[in-house]
Amino acid sequence: MSSAPAPATAVLDAVREHGRVRPEHPALCVDRGDSSDRISYAQLVRRFESGAARLRAAGVRRGDRCGLVAAQGAGFIEEALSILAAGGCLVPVPEDAAGAARERFADQAHLQYWVIPAEGLACRRRGDSFEQEEAFRALDPAYLRFTSGTTSERKGVVLSHGRIAERLAAANEGLTIGPDDRVLWLLPMAHHFVVSILLYLRFGATILLPETALARPVLALAEREGATVGYASPFHYQLLAKDGSSRGLSLRLAVSTAEGLRSDVAARFRERFGIPLCQALGIIEVGLPVLNTAGAAGKPLALGRPLPAYDVWLRDDAGRPVRGAGSPERTGEICIRGPGLFDAYLSPWTPSAPLLEPDGFRTGDQGWFDAEGVLFLAGRRANRISMAGMKFFCEEVEDVIARHPGVRACRVLAREHPRLGEIPVAEIVPDDPGHPPSRAELIAACRAALPVYKVPREFRVVAELARTVTGKIRR
Repeated sequence: MSSAPAPATAVLDAVREHGRVRPEHPALCVDRGDSSDRISYAQLVRRFESGAARLRAAGVRRGDRCGLVAAQGAGFIEEALSILAAGGCLVPVPEDAAGAARERFADQAHLQYWVIPAEGLACRRRGDSFEQEEAFRALDPAYLRFTSGTTSERKGVVLSHGRIAERLAAANEGLTIGPDDRVLWLLPMAHHFVVSILLYLRFGATILLPETALARPVLALAEREGATVGYASPFHYQLLAKDGSSRGLSLRLAVSTAEGLRSDVAARFRERFGIPLCQALGIIEVGLPVLNTAGAAGKPLALGRPLPAYDVWLRDDAGRPVRGAGSPERTGEICIRGPGLFDAYLSPWTPSAPLLEPDGFRTGDQGWFDAEGVLFLAGRRANRISMAGMKFFCEEVEDVIARHPGVRACRVLAREHPRLGEIPVAEIVPDDPGHPPSRAELIAACRAALPVYKVPREFRVVAELARTVTGKIRR
């Protein structure tokens, strides 16, 4: 067992440099109601260097997979950076995973250490390994996270230190984060960390950490601390837009990610704050290849234009490029080439290189480019319904149904039909379970916005929709 310092990484070295050049500049700003606790870059560096020493003393060596279970907030960030600084591979584990569920996660990730501050476990050896341990360590692994598993089994995505540095540099060509930015953070850290938390710290910004996701305290924090960038899901932006107070927002950029942005959410947020929501295509295997900074005002539902470092193209079912401007009826699978793509899938062990040739990363998402080169998402290929030779996507029907004031959430799926092939069926979670919208109301709403063949043939009222661990609708 060695206690020698782990080799430096480009990202952590940049954070260390911020601590040297701007020691008092706030790295984290933690909401305490009427005031904020500020953790400077110098303090943050001292804390994660101390944590790294503690982990190395406990036996962590370079490449060891360390499962972090920590509450959302500054402590999570400090422990995560400690693992990286010690040379370990950070494996974020959702805080609500407990008991048998936690152990299943540990088995799936082949964890070698637990880091659970709330249980007094600064570091506990678990000791697991797997057949491809040597190949795994050869990658210089830094991060292991599992996909959400919306349409298939969850996959363990491995990222090396080098790949992370590449994707942060590529993403910031679009985000342009710098020391003057104060980023309002609302997403769960166990699911969003690399092209977000690490990026903000890499480029010297201040991260604002609310106590809660409720609108009033979030807006109060943003106002008090001068938030310049928002990074959240449509769910969070919808909560903020519903706020009836006089508080405003003065963001230069409001990034919407984690799930598709609905037109009603985009419109309501812009009406309330005068800020267009900017969609981003974030993929754990890729990073942030597409961002709608230029078109957020005029085309709020677009994913945007590919960032300079990425080649984004569309593949038809025969593997040929889809040329020219398209439409929701003329789509292709979104494929991506560029820096920072993932190194491997963990289990079964699958290096990425063969998977990325010749098409790049095949996302499974269907999209189309308009005449101005702006990319739109049509839906997952697995969510495509083929009815009497006409193809369309569940997501476009869901967007219409979700606008109905009596619908809290919905899911559209295909059902086999003996003559038509497939027909659309909708599940809805009503806003008021005692008075759900009628079938006639829902059909009328769909017919007002969709061709007749896209209107669901059946509407089922359900209490909840099945969701993944990241909150996405399970398909």
